[in-house]
Amino acid sequence: MCASTAFHSPAEAARQIGLSAKALRLYEQRGLVAPLRDAAGWRHYGPVQMARLNQIAMLRRLGLSLAGIARVLEGDSATLAAALAAHQAGLEGRMRDLAGQAERLRGLRAGLAAGAATPAEALAGLAAPWIALDLPWPWGGERFELAAPRPLVFLTGPLGSGKTRLGRALAAAVPGGAFLALDRRLPPGLVPGDAAASLAWLVEDGATPCPALECLLAALAAEGPRLWVVDMVEQGLDAATQQALVAHLRRRGPAATPLVLMTRSCAILDLPALEEAEAVLFCPASHAPPLLVPPCPGAPGQEAVASCLAPPEVRARTEGMVAVLPGRC
Repeated sequence: MCASTAFHSPAEAARQIGLSAKALRLYEQRGLVAPLRDAAGWRHYGPVQMARLNQIAMLRRLGLSLAGIARVLEGDSATLAAALAAHQAGLEGRMRDLAGQAERLRGLRAGLAAGAATPAEALAGLAAPWIALDLPWPWGGERFELAAPRPLVFLTGPLGSGKTRLGRALAAAVPGGAFLALDRRLPPGLVPGDAAASLAWLVEDGATPCPALECLLAALAAEGPRLWVVDMVEQGLDAATQQALVAHLRRRGPAATPLVLMTRSCAILDLPALEEAEAVLFCPASHAPPLLVPPCPGAPGQEAVASCLAPPEVRARTEGMVAVLPGRC
């Protein structure tokens, strides 16, 4: 909670809470917070409004939709209890994974202390990268690695930078990885999952039901893939739906299938809203090797990433445009 008695502009309030100014406008539109206005009509946030924004931000991190947050703010304890239970289950799952890894290391160290030889297979996976591959053309075979799984990786770059080739290569580099192309047809052997609950959550959060959204959700609900790479995830989705979709994908929990989302929409890849566990892969126009851009404000590469992004209405006008590189089909 903000202890200061000062009043903040929307930009200052967003920075203090760790939100985007766009999120503040959305919360105001949905009636979750009511900023004060001065004589000229400018919005300001005092101690009461800052406390409310802090509460909304914490509930959002628990995975609640905006409608769910509204219910909690109105005193609905059952909705909050369910969110807390889901968050606890996710934390306990991560603790079990970490405990298993610690026990494995403890056993290896005990064996070494006793003079036992450590077989090579016992060390497999201890320091192996999550994804490792020799980059396809046009990069000329440079080695590329991602050290650890990320729940969300955003893949972006200008037209002709090789995003699609990289996306397909990333999916192929992970055993059980799958690439979801623009036609949204599932790879052979996969069966669409039940996306009814996800669709209901999204609609509650302001999304517009449409075939593009339903096909995308059904694909992501399919069992089997250990990694999904989604080509231009914003295709066919309006701005509110894109915002709701990203919020939904962030609430899936640590055990969910990692996602690589190809995008050029600033509603999907909202740089100020990036979370610590997420990452951005940027393909430069020069065909220099892809860059892993940290999710920190002002991090190297973020300015180049921002130059590739456009609002959803602009992306809708250019949907389907592709770059044809000379010398390759």
